[in-house]
Amino acid sequence: MALEAPLAVGATVAAAALGGRYMIVAWQAFRTYLSAPRVRRFYYGGFEQVMTKREAALILGVRESTVMEKIKEAHRRVMVANHPDAGGSHYLASKINEAKDLLTGKTRGGSSAF
Repeated sequence: MALEAPLAVGATVAAAALGGRYMIVAWQAFRTYLSAPRVRRFYYGGFEQVMTKREAALILGVRESTVMEKIKEAHRRVMVANHPDAGGSHYLASKINEAKDLLTGKTRGGSSAF
């Protein structure tokens, strides 16, 4: 009987310590989840038959009413990541270029080579 009391106290302390550690790790993960941005950086969907301004803006990761300088910066950033000479797809490069042309007003859309 004298041995059972310290054993029960030790098991209770160990369980409390493990439970507390679990709660601290879970709280840190929850805080990280709350502070993480929920906006995707790039457009992950399929393409429409005729590109719209909305789709072009999603491809470049800008708003439809963005100024010309921001469109050119976004085009360069996305093109560097998807350029055919760096292992990217010719199809994606043509869609990226089409999106830039549509947003800058050089075309009406639907001019993809593919």
